[in-house]
Amino acid sequence: MRGDCKLGAHNDAALVREKVDQAIGVLKEEGIDSWILLGRESDVLGDPSLPFIAGTSVTWESAFILTANGDRVAIVGTADVPNVEGTGAWTDVIGYVEGMSKPFLETIQRLDPRSIALNFSPGNYMADGLTYGMWLNVQGWLAGTPYLDRIVTGEDVVTRVRGRKSPEEIRRTRNAVNTTVEIWNALIAWLRPGLTEREIQAFMHAECERRGLGTSWDRRYCPTVTAGPESPVGHTLPGEFKTTPGELLRIDFGVNQEDYTSDMQRTFYFLREGETEAPADLREQFAHIDAAIQMAAAAIKPGVIGWEIDKIARDYFAENNLPTWNYGLGHQMGRACHDGGVLLGPRWERYGELPNQVVEENHVYVLETGFSIPNYGLAVIEDDFVVTANGIEWLAPPQRELILIGAH
Repeated sequence: MRGDCKLGAHNDAALVREKVDQAIGVLKEEGIDSWILLGRESDVLGDPSLPFIAGTSVTWESAFILTANGDRVAIVGTADVPNVEGTGAWTDVIGYVEGMSKPFLETIQRLDPRSIALNFSPGNYMADGLTYGMWLNVQGWLAGTPYLDRIVTGEDVVTRVRGRKSPEEIRRTRNAVNTTVEIWNALIAWLRPGLTEREIQAFMHAECERRGLGTSWDRRYCPTVTAGPESPVGHTLPGEFKTTPGELLRIDFGVNQEDYTSDMQRTFYFLREGETEAPADLREQFAHIDAAIQMAAAAIKPGVIGWEIDKIARDYFAENNLPTWNYGLGHQMGRACHDGGVLLGPRWERYGELPNQVVEENHVYVLETGFSIPNYGLAVIEDDFVVTANGIEWLAPPQRELILIGAH
């Protein structure tokens, strides 16, 4: 099921206009003359930026051209013209029948950009939407012109346009997080010893379906459910491991609502008979996870570099002889659960330049870390926040202590 819960075409069109206006501002800021998104059959092969820049899917070869001068040109098949015009974001919509090469070349010659940003990037997957076939087409369309030599990567444009959440994007993300909290609360009231991971996942799927929502990522392992110390750790399918007194339950979950996502993890402890709180050693270990998250959160503000935030938590773990983690501490969230752009992560090869990017106001992130605690199971905290002018705002109260589940 796709998690729409849309408020109608008007709201989607308003969002497209917000993002197109924002993109033109980014082009001016970056000193790039033009940004071109190319696509075809985008329902199955779409650039990640097309949904909020074009505002519609396309069938034939299409080009969406923005310039620092404010030009907004869409070149699409005639059948797609009404949908593009309906967004109100594109002032010059050119329809074609036989082929796009002629109107594309004519438009580029008329605009005469000194630089043309296309979506290819070795490091940011959200900026790598240009297919090789479309790149070959561009080479053919612009052959013999000076414009091929003016092509640059659109990585910085995408990082900023996708990362800087508009008011409508933040509203939708807040709503997705609020709904996730509702589902957490329903789950807490229902949880008890003896439930399998599969049963827990089925309960949460039913809560999504009751609200007409999809999950934040592949529903086969959203939520990911890890019950006790023997359950495998990772993006795994739920199994037959059961919730057991004296053990932990960790759940990684998010919803897709109005095309925006949440991404949260919660860790539960199942009380043994006679217990009123978790054992002291378990509470001490969980407090370390909380401390690392809160120390990193306190350092986040516009202007810090992504890897600097990851290092704060990683250094704390090292100082306390705790197991390290093999992923970034925080990632951007929004239109996708893993939204690309700035990464609050270590400077590892696989992350490219993402950890070296700058945190900005109105970025939305998660902070996430934890480790397996012997005899108890996996403990993880993951919470969502928006960056403000002076720090952060949690989108929901973060988990600070283990959630205790008794026998029903």
